[in-house]
Amino acid sequence: MFSPGTKRRNLSSRKESRNVVTRHNLNHTTTTTTSESPITPILSNRKSLHRDSIPDRPTTGTPAPWAPSLSLLARVSQANKGGGDTTDATKPVFLGDFPQELRDQQATCLQRRLTGNGFISGGIDKETCLSWIICGNRLFIWNYLSSPASKKCTILEIPSSLSENGIAFKSSYYTSRWLLCLVDWAGKDNVLHHKNSVGVILCNQITRAVAYWPDIFGEAGRAPVTSFADSDGSSNRQQQHSGLENSSTHLSPLNSLIATSVPNSKHVCVAFSCSSNGELWQFYCNLTGIQCKRIYEDILSLSSQESENIKSGKSLGYPRSLIWRSVQMEESDREFFLLTDHEIVCFTLKLQPSINVSKHWSHEIVGNDGDLGIQKDLAGQKRIWPLDLQIDEHGKVITVLVATFCKDRVSGSSYTQYSLLTMQYKSGVNITLGGPVLEKKAPIQVIIPKARVEDEEFLFSMRLRVGGKPLGSAVIVSGDGTATVSHYWRNSTRLYQFDLPYDSGIVLDASILPPTSDGEEGAWVVLTEKAGIWAIPEQAVVIGGVEPPERSLSRKGSSNDESTQEKRNLSFAGNIVPRRASSEAWDVGDRQRAVVTGVARRTAQDEESEALLSNCFNHFLSSGEVDSSLNKLLDSGAFERDGETNVFARVSKSIVDTLAKHWTTTRGAEIVSMGVVSSQLKEKQQKHEKFLQFLAITKCHEELCSSRQRHSLQIIMEHGEKVSGMIQLRELQNIISQKRATAAGSHLFTSDSRISGALWDLIQLVGEKARRNTVLLMDRDNAEVFYSKVSDLEEIFHCLDKQLQYIISEEQPVGIQIQRVSELSHACVDVIRTAIHYKTEHNMWYPPPEGLTPWYCQVVVRNGLWRIASFMLRLSKEVSQLDTQGRSSLYTHLEELAEILLEACNGAITAKVERGEDPKGLLEEYWNRRDEILDSLYQQVKGFVESQNLHKDVPEQIEERLRKLSSNLLTIAKQHEGYKTMWEICCDLNDSVLLRNLMHDSMGPRGGGFSNFVFRQLYEKKQYSKLLRLGEEFPEELSSFLKPHQNLLWLHEVLVNQFTSASETLHVLGLSQDTVSISADEQSDSMANSEPTLADRRRFLNLSKLAAMAGMSTSSLIFTLLILSGKNAGYEVQVKRIEFDIKLLNLQEEVVPSDSEATQYNHQLLSPVELIKLCLEDESPELALRAFDVFAWTSSSFWKTHQNLLEECWRNAANQDDWEQLYQASVSEGWSEEETLSQLKHTLLFQASNKCYGIHAETFDGSFDEVLPLRRENPEDVSVLNYSSSSVEAILMQHKDFPDAGKLMLSAIMLGCVQEDDILEGPMLME
Repeated sequence: MFSPGTKRRNLSSRKESRNVVTRHNLNHTTTTTTSESPITPILSNRKSLHRDSIPDRPTTGTPAPWAPSLSLLARVSQANKGGGDTTDATKPVFLGDFPQELRDQQATCLQRRLTGNGFISGGIDKETCLSWIICGNRLFIWNYLSSPASKKCTILEIPSSLSENGIAFKSSYYTSRWLLCLVDWAGKDNVLHHKNSVGVILCNQITRAVAYWPDIFGEAGRAPVTSFADSDGSSNRQQQHSGLENSSTHLSPLNSLIATSVPNSKHVCVAFSCSSNGELWQFYCNLTGIQCKRIYEDILSLSSQESENIKSGKSLGYPRSLIWRSVQMEESDREFFLLTDHEIVCFTLKLQPSINVSKHWSHEIVGNDGDLGIQKDLAGQKRIWPLDLQIDEHGKVITVLVATFCKDRVSGSSYTQYSLLTMQYKSGVNITLGGPVLEKKAPIQVIIPKARVEDEEFLFSMRLRVGGKPLGSAVIVSGDGTATVSHYWRNSTRLYQFDLPYDSGIVLDASILPPTSDGEEGAWVVLTEKAGIWAIPEQAVVIGGVEPPERSLSRKGSSNDESTQEKRNLSFAGNIVPRRASSEAWDVGDRQRAVVTGVARRTAQDEESEALLSNCFNHFLSSGEVDSSLNKLLDSGAFERDGETNVFARVSKSIVDTLAKHWTTTRGAEIVSMGVVSSQLKEKQQKHEKFLQFLAITKCHEELCSSRQRHSLQIIMEHGEKVSGMIQLRELQNIISQKRATAAGSHLFTSDSRISGALWDLIQLVGEKARRNTVLLMDRDNAEVFYSKVSDLEEIFHCLDKQLQYIISEEQPVGIQIQRVSELSHACVDVIRTAIHYKTEHNMWYPPPEGLTPWYCQVVVRNGLWRIASFMLRLSKEVSQLDTQGRSSLYTHLEELAEILLEACNGAITAKVERGEDPKGLLEEYWNRRDEILDSLYQQVKGFVESQNLHKDVPEQIEERLRKLSSNLLTIAKQHEGYKTMWEICCDLNDSVLLRNLMHDSMGPRGGGFSNFVFRQLYEKKQYSKLLRLGEEFPEELSSFLKPHQNLLWLHEVLVNQFTSASETLHVLGLSQDTVSISADEQSDSMANSEPTLADRRRFLNLSKLAAMAGMSTSSLIFTLLILSGKNAGYEVQVKRIEFDIKLLNLQEEVVPSDSEATQYNHQLLSPVELIKLCLEDESPELALRAFDVFAWTSSSFWKTHQNLLEECWRNAANQDDWEQLYQASVSEGWSEEETLSQLKHTLLFQASNKCYGIHAETFDGSFDEVLPLRRENPEDVSVLNYSSSSVEAILMQHKDFPDAGKLMLSAIMLGCVQEDDILEGPMLME
C-alpha cells in the first residue's frame, strides 16, 4: 500500500542514476549504479545482471526469490500466514506459493538467463479460478484456491512457432506479450477446483500467432493446434519464421482477447481480438484447426486525432478492450463491448446456425455532452484516454478507467488525472429508434486529481478490475507491476496500493475470490511475478486506505516533492473498534456480512466483558479459583446479550474453534491419520468441559439458565455436541482410510477411490469454503481448517445440500455411488447420534428446551440430510443391477438416515409450536419426506423377500420373512405416524391382531391416529363389513369417523346396541336434504352417491321408529324407572316426532301429482311450507283441510314463524263453502239447531276447527290457541278498522259473506272445537 513518502531527488537525477548500467560479455565484469532507495526499476531497465553467478541479485545482496532460502517468502510476516495474533489488519495476506513445477522452471530459466529480457506473462481467470504463468516456453496453469497439499499444476508446451524469434518490440510495458483465454466447457455449474474440462486459447500480441488446446485436463487435449492471422485477413498455418519476422514489423499489436464456447458442439469455441489499427479478428477453434478471419477492418470510426497518431506510428492506438456482457440473451446469442478512444460499441454475436457478428449500438462517452459521459475541450484539458472497460456480473453497470492530460493555466504545470466513469443502461430505451443507450450512474469518480505525467505506453498498459470487496471497489493494475484498490467511502475516494518488497517482482494480474454461498463477492487477490498469490482483505482496504495523493499509480515518485506526507485517515471508523487479524479471528469469515467484514461491530463494553471472562477462565484453569467472578461479570454487562453475541457463547466458540499453530500444511490426506488431530480435538473437548465447570462453580450457569439467556447457554452446550461429533467424524475417517487400504483389491474400488473417499472429499469442500471465507487461512490445508472450525459443523450438511454432485457423480457405476453415499450417510448419522448422546449425558446442563431448536434440527441440516436421502431413494430404483449385499447396504444406511432425518423434522416442529408459530410449512415438509422415505424402504423390504423366495416357499414362510425384515421399519413408522407403511405391512402380513394392536398404540391427535387411517382405507376400498367389525373394539373412534357417513353410522350404532343413537341417526338420514352415500351392499354403484328416494326415506324413518322402540325395550329397567319418575317423555316425544314425519312423508306422496312433470318430487323431500303451499294451490276441499294436518304435525315454533301462512289456510277454508247460500237456506227453510249443526258439520271451517282445536286434536307440541285463538279477546269491539288477524274470528270477519252468514261461520268453528255431547246439552249456536 502507500507508504510515507521521503524527500527524493528530482526525476531526472533518479533516472540518470538508474540508467548507468554497462553490459559486457559474460567474461567481463558488470558495473551497476543504483539509487539510494531500493525502488523496483522500471521494466526496460530490469536486465539480467551477473553477480556471484546469480543474475537479478540486487546490490543489497538479497538472494533470488526462488533460491533454496526464499528471501522474500522468509520475510513475509508469519502472522500473515495464520500464526500468532500480531497481524496488521492493513497488510495483504499471503495465500499460497507457486506450484513446485513452476518454481523449478523459474530456477532453470534464471540459470540459463532466459528471463533476462524482462518479459513475463500471467493472469487469473475469474470464472474458473485458474491462474497461469508463462515461463520460458511453458505455460503453467493451476487452481490458486487449492490448498498447498492438493495443488496440481498443468504444464503445456508452447510451440516454438508462436514466439517472436528475437523480434523486439518498442514498448517497455508490454509485460504481457501473451493474451490467454480459458474456455470452461462445463460452465458455471462446476465447483471451484473441480474443473475437469477447460480449453485454452493463447495468442501472441505481437506476431498474432494463435494456439488452441481443446482440453488441458484431458490426455487428448494436450497437443495444440496453431494458426497465424496474416495482415491480409486470412489464416496462415505454414508461416515460416523468416516470414513471421518480416511481417510482424508492420503488424499492429493485439490489445484484447475474449472467447466463448459454441453450444451443442464438443470443444468448439470462437474468440475475438482487436488490434490497434481498428481491426476486429475472429478465431474459430475446433479439434482440427483454427480459422482466423478479419471480420471488421475499420468499424471503429476513430477520431481524427487518433487516426493521425496511428498513421504516424506514434501511438499504440485503439480499440483498447473487449469484454462479454455477463447477461446472456439466449443460449446461442451473446453480446460483447468494445472500447474505443471516444465511445463504447456493443456487438451481437449469434452462434447458431452460423457465427455472425453485427454492431448492435454505440454510445459516445467522450464528446461535447457531459451528461452522456466525459465532456472534452474543457479549459486546461489537453487529451482524454479511455484505458480499460469492465462490466458487473449482472451485465448492467459499465465502468471505464479514464486518464486525462491537463495543464494548469495558472502555474503552467502539466499533470494527469485518473478517474472512473460509471455507466448504466437507461430504462425504457428502444435501441432500434436510436439515441443514447447509456446514462451516468454516478458522477465521475476522481481517483487521483493531479498525478505525474506518464507516457502513453504506460497509460495503455493499465488494466481495470471491478467487483471485489469492499462493495463498489475497483483495482487498477499498471504495466510496471503495481495494483491499486480504489474505494469510494463516505463521499471521498480512498486508495490502497498493494506493495511488496522491492525484489518481489511485479503484479501480473488481479481478480476476486469466488462468491460465497450467499452470493457476495470475495476479496481481491493478486498474482505476482515472484512472490506467489496474495489477498487484500476488505478491512485492509477500509482501514488502510488513504486520501488520493499527488502521485502516479506506478512505482515512480510524485512530481510534486512537497506532497510526501500520507496519513491514514481513520476518522471514518467512528466508534468501530479495529480488530487484529489472526488465525483465530474467525469473524473475518462469512458470519459477519457488514460493510467492513472483519471489523467487529461490538461496543467497548462487549470487548471488556469478553476480555474479563477470558481472564477469569484462564485464572481458573491455572489456579482453580474463581474469585467472585460472577459479580465482576454482572457488573461488566456480560449477561446483557443473548445468542451468538453473548460473551459466554463467544468464548465457548473460541475454545472449540482454536486453530492449532503446530499443524503441518504440506501432508495433505495424511493429516487425518495423524495423532495431532485427535489430540487437538480432545484438548478442545477437555477445555470446553473445564469451561462448563467454570460456569457451574461461578454460578454463571444459573444466570444463563434464565429466560433471557437460554439461547446463549444452548449454543454453549451445542459447542460440546459439535466437538464430540467432530471427534467421532475423525475416528470414522481414520477407520474408512484403513478399510480402504485393505480393500484395494475389491471390485468396488477404482484407483481414484483408493486414494480418496466421499467423506474425504466432503471434508475438502467444507474446509475449502472456510478458507475462501477467511483469507487469513488460505495458506492452510483444507482438512486442517475443517477439523479446527468446529462450531460450523452445520457446513457439512450445507455442502451436501448444494454440492453433492461434485462428491458423487451420476456417471460413476451404481456400486460406487452406493458405496460413496453410504459413507456420507453413515458419517451424518454418527455425527448427529453422537450429539444426541452428548445431550443425554449432559442433560442437567441444558436450559429449559421450550422453543429452542437444536442445531441438528435446523433447516440447513435437514436439507443436507434430505439431499443424501433423496439421492439414495433414486439409487434404490436402480438396485436391480446390484447383488443382495449392495442392496442390503443401501437399505441399512437409508433406514438409519431416515430415523435421524425424521427426528430432526419432529424436533423443529416441536420448537416452532412451543414458540407459538404456525408449523404448517414444516408439517408439510415432514409428512412428504416421511411418506416418501418409508414407502421406498418398504418397497425394498418386499423386494428382498421376493428375491429370497427362489424355492417358492409356502405363504407362512414368506410372511415370517417379511415380518422379520420389516420389524425395524415398523418401529420407525409407528414412531413418526407413518400410517401408510403401517397399514401396508399389516395388510401384507394379513395380521389383524397386529393391526388392532397398532390401532390401540397409535391413537395420535393428527386425524384421529392410526385407527382413523385404517377406517378411511377400509371405507375407500368399500370393505364395510370389516370396517363395522372394527367398530366393536373401537366404538367411539368409529363413531367419530362415520359422522360424515351416516348411512353406515346407524349400522355401527345398531351393532354396538346404541339404539337410541341409531334412531336419531336414521331420523336425520330420512329427513336430510343433502346427498346421502348409500353403501354398495344396499344399492348399485350407479346409485351409490345419489339422493335417496321417498321410499328410502320412509324406510329410514320406519327403522328409526323401530330403533327407538328397541332402545326402550333393551333398557326396560331404565325405562320403567323413567316411567315411575315421570321422565319418560323423551322416548315418547322421539317416537311421536318420527311418526309425524312419516305422516308428512305420506302426505307428500298424496299431494304431489303423479304426472311426468312432477318426477323431480320423487326424490326431493318437500318442506312443510312447500307442502302447505301445494295444498293451497290445488283449491280442493280435501287438500285445503290437509294443510291443517301439516301444521298439526309440525311444532309450535313453526306455527309462530309461519303465522301468516296459517291465517291464509283459514281464509282458504272459509272460501271452500258457499256461506251466502247456506245463510239463505237457513232463513228460507227455518233450520232448527239440530239441522243447523248437521249442515255445519259438512263445512270445512267446522272440520278445520275440530282438527286444530278439538278435544281429539293431534299436535306435536303446544296448542293452536297459543298462536291463533278462535275468538277475539274483545268481542264488543266491532270496528272493522280494528279487525286484526289475531284470531280465527278476526280472519272470518274479513270474509265477504260474514255480514250475512257471520253467525253460521262462527257457529261452525265453535261447534268444531267441542264434543258432540256438549253440543247437545246446551245451545251452542251463535246468537
